[in-house]
Amino acid sequence: MSQAPLLDLLDLLDLEQIEENIFRGRSRSAIVPRVFGGQVAAQALVAAGRTVPEDRLPHSLHAYFLRTGDPGAPIVYTVDRMNDGRSFTARRVVAVQHGQPIFALSASFQRWEEGLEHQAPMPPAPDPESLPTAEELLPTYGLDPAVVRKALEARAAVDLRYVDDPPYGRYGEPREPRSQVWFRANGKLDDDPLLHVVLATYVSDMTLLDSILLAHGRGGWAVGDVVGASLDHAMWFHRPFRADEWLLYDQESPSASGGRGLGQGRIYTRDGRLAISVIQEGVVRVPRPKTP
Repeated sequence: MSQAPLLDLLDLLDLEQIEENIFRGRSRSAIVPRVFGGQVAAQALVAAGRTVPEDRLPHSLHAYFLRTGDPGAPIVYTVDRMNDGRSFTARRVVAVQHGQPIFALSASFQRWEEGLEHQAPMPPAPDPESLPTAEELLPTYGLDPAVVRKALEARAAVDLRYVDDPPYGRYGEPREPRSQVWFRANGKLDDDPLLHVVLATYVSDMTLLDSILLAHGRGGWAVGDVVGASLDHAMWFHRPFRADEWLLYDQESPSASGGRGLGQGRIYTRDGRLAISVIQEGVVRVPRPKTP
């Protein structure tokens, strides 16, 4: 498979520095007509990482999506150097478009050190090679061909494989609010550890709210029966990993209410190490019928 989509994504995430602590990034549309939240989060983490010593990597990030991003305009990222300690470094990043903040991220970086070790065990899952690719799977669900084409283009840089049918795969059938996907970059990445964290951050926003839809038999963006958007996003990076090797994203939703839904996930390396924990809340609204 061509590495062109991955190279295009890496180019998208490679910000231009326009002043000390100020960076500019390009944007592009996602499956829906707005900037993909994972792109903004990944770019903001790149901006923060450019101001941090190379021996410190992110161990956590907490972010809020404030406004819809315009895919036709650049995004300016301003970095606030909040703290530089002996072991930890803290940064705050605000993404701005058209003079208004659209996204805010706080990230903490740490110099690696030894410590106590334990983790939740990796749940069972089939081997990723046994699962169909997106190109094989999406056309089988009877979706609008234009929707399928846009979805494949938006995710071409990532090999993402569902363990079970996605929400739109069994539309109208409520299921357990749990979803699993395997993913990896569609090509080889450099060894820079920050790059792998950034790529995982990008992917982490793709499917986390799926489990909310599963509980109610909703199909989401593919069929237009739900209006959704990310509200906030938090990640904790526990152990080293490579984003160009298979990672299992185990996701579930413990609650939905008040027009919002909560998704939580754990990302494991193929050999069973818990690499990342993720929590996200999003808007999940059922569109009102149009008045004749």
